[in-house]
Amino acid sequence: MIALLRGLLDSVGEDSAIIDVNGVGYLVFASARTLRALPPIGQDVRLHIETQVREDHIHLFAFHEENERDWFRLLLTVQGVGAKVALSILSALAPDNLANAIAAQDRTTLSQAQGVGPKLAGRLASELKDKVSAIALPGNALKTKMATGQQPTGINEDAVSALVNLGYKRADAFGAVARAAQRMGEGGNVEALIRAGLKELSA
Repeated sequence: MIALLRGLLDSVGEDSAIIDVNGVGYLVFASARTLRALPPIGQDVRLHIETQVREDHIHLFAFHEENERDWFRLLLTVQGVGAKVALSILSALAPDNLANAIAAQDRTTLSQAQGVGPKLAGRLASELKDKVSAIALPGNALKTKMATGQQPTGINEDAVSALVNLGYKRADAFGAVARAAQRMGEGGNVEALIRAGLKELSA
């Protein structure tokens, strides 16, 4: 299995690129995020690879960051998500935004990806909420929440609801409250948490 490719960037298409490795051109499919991160044509490139073998083809999927490749693998575990939809999700949402949306059970944000309707967004949120801790970024303020698969409770939920009522997206409000709560520690009240959350959102 190919796990890594390093060579010269030969060309870039709408959803793929060709990497020249010692005279052999490898066609790799990638998210829009990875394609945007590629260097100019002819320059050296190093990509993480996920190899998919089927009876009628062998496809290579390339990722600029290892974390994105991990998310690709995780997304494929959800019923109804194939490689094309997984890349579409990763094109629409950065890994940290995707993690926040799942932790917050924010189906609206998940539906931003092409090919993801309300039903599939709900399935993504429910099936992945207990799995995202496996690839949570170190230092992510939501890591503890994601590790337990828990929704915000008590004053955290009240603060999130208040920010949503003020017009903020649930995923953004969830992330802001989680970061604020981590800084404040235990013992804070909902008013203080809302104010701290607003500061996070305006930063």
